[in-house]
Amino acid sequence: MTLKILIAPSGFKESLDAEQVANCIATGILNVLPDVQAYQAPLVDGGEGFTKALVKATGGRLHPIQVMGPVGQTVESHFGFLGGDDRKTAVLEMAAAAGLRLVPPDMRDPLVTTTYGVGELIKAALDAGAERILVGCGDSGTNDGGAGMAQALGVKLLDAAGQPLGLGGGELARLKRIDFSQRDPRLAEVQIDVACNWHNVLCGPRGVARVFGPQKGASPETVEQMAAALDRYAGIIAADLGLDIREMPGSGASGGLGTGLYALIGAKLHPRYEIVMQYLDIDNLLSEVDLVITAEGCIDNQTPRGKIPVEVAQRAKRYNLPVIALAGTVGQGAEMNLHHGIDYFASILASPCQLNEAIAQASTLLTNAAEQVARLLLVGRQVRRCTFTGW
Repeated sequence: MTLKILIAPSGFKESLDAEQVANCIATGILNVLPDVQAYQAPLVDGGEGFTKALVKATGGRLHPIQVMGPVGQTVESHFGFLGGDDRKTAVLEMAAAAGLRLVPPDMRDPLVTTTYGVGELIKAALDAGAERILVGCGDSGTNDGGAGMAQALGVKLLDAAGQPLGLGGGELARLKRIDFSQRDPRLAEVQIDVACNWHNVLCGPRGVARVFGPQKGASPETVEQMAAALDRYAGIIAADLGLDIREMPGSGASGGLGTGLYALIGAKLHPRYEIVMQYLDIDNLLSEVDLVITAEGCIDNQTPRGKIPVEVAQRAKRYNLPVIALAGTVGQGAEMNLHHGIDYFASILASPCQLNEAIAQASTLLTNAAEQVARLLLVGRQVRRCTFTGW
């Protein structure tokens, strides 16, 4: 009987996209078990690759464009239009304009990085005639609450003297008033749906600055500055707009971009897989396979909070399937994933190495790790042929 495996990974940040990860795992498995039937279903969660994946899945088209990057430089970006949709639906991802990958390591200061380019992507989609816009949130290098995005679309964020704020999350500490008088009027005519991590909130002990700020280069002091600035931002939104978004699900997505999209331009936030799985449905494949292999750059105590490996694992468990997860690194609290549908996880690193080395060698490391998984499957095949007593 032919073993059927579903390979359904995420991408590895700053290294391999989801399709490359799936190819590496398939290569490693087939190097050892050439008779296996391997199905590939690379997945995205709103971060890098979201636009290209949905455009490819629907037979749509991609539009290259230059926008302002997170540190003020011009970057090559893109948005797309889905195929097979009655409405003209545009799709874009914040990572293509303000992702962490676009922030040079020596310039990672989330007090100054901006989502302005995300607003430029939305404006470009409107200019191209979009009737609906899908926005993917993930892999951000920013912490400005979506302020830059809104500024690019004409929303004015003013200080106590009535002067516009500059770019960057640190500026929100001076926010006094929000002025919509020059906001792009087309925003009122278009439906904007946002795929975001439902677990991320703007403020409080689990607020986005405290949870993700250190990953974006923030020192402990900077984290508290960012948290205070976002608290002020939330307070002004409550006072001016009557919206309590401090701990609203999704409000902290992508450094608080979820808040800006919802409160400042009228978008609707959705749990990201509610959007993604409309176009990248894996349930049909799950009903046909014997084993699932997933992967992500890091598996740790954050993985159950809306990351792809656990989303895949929980869907797989509906079909009573075993799940293996491979990761670039295994972090603190990774063992909790064993209670969320993952049956076995492992790092692809065979020995300690520097992060830049691991990124450069990621495809080889991942292929080798998949080969080791296949050898374990060979052992399991031999075990099934044996008869044990006393077990």
